[in-house]
Amino acid sequence: MFRPLALAACAALLLGGCSVEIGSDSPDPSRSPGTSGTESEGALEDLGSLPIAEEGDGGDYDRRAFGTPWKDVDGNGCDTRNDILARDLASVTRADDGCLVLTGVLEDDPYSDGKVSFTRSKPAQVQIDHVYPLALAWRMGADGWPADRRAEFANDPLNLLAVSGRPNQQKGDSGPAEWKPPADYLCTYAGLFVTVAKKYDLPTTRADHTALGDFLKTC
Repeated sequence: MFRPLALAACAALLLGGCSVEIGSDSPDPSRSPGTSGTESEGALEDLGSLPIAEEGDGGDYDRRAFGTPWKDVDGNGCDTRNDILARDLASVTRADDGCLVLTGVLEDDPYSDGKVSFTRSKPAQVQIDHVYPLALAWRMGADGWPADRRAEFANDPLNLLAVSGRPNQQKGDSGPAEWKPPADYLCTYAGLFVTVAKKYDLPTTRADHTALGDFLKTC
């Protein structure tokens, strides 16, 4: 059984908010990776094409290496964080600037199966997660990328989800072998992770590769 992905909904367009541009080499944003037999087969093929590598120690990781958080990478006047909140939340209200999200509801949190309200007074209840974590990417080769590629990766809507704060904190910088979402989101999560890894030529560890294969078998 599959749940619709918040990414696929592109809620910002429906709510009259800031649009989120998806690159031409990204999947159709109106569809979730791995939500059909054909797509799951494609994800498994993509997984098979990913290189497997040892994970670096990441001792010199610094979030600032991925640029200033939440740039306006698509030039729509809104920073990435507010773009993603507007895309993934329902019943969004905004400040007068048309960008700052004041309130909204995460109707079906992919990381907890719950419903979470977002307000500016308690912003940590809904956080923006990097599906392929920044620190993990650093340990898997992003430490050798140029600064502009790291900034692109950190702000790519394909790799970003609005999620509940507590499970996001539990996930941290873990890969699929160390952390997994609820059972009904395994397929979509794995499809996204593989798609991002392929787009940025990122390898996986042997353990993460095995876990992703198991997740995709639930599609």
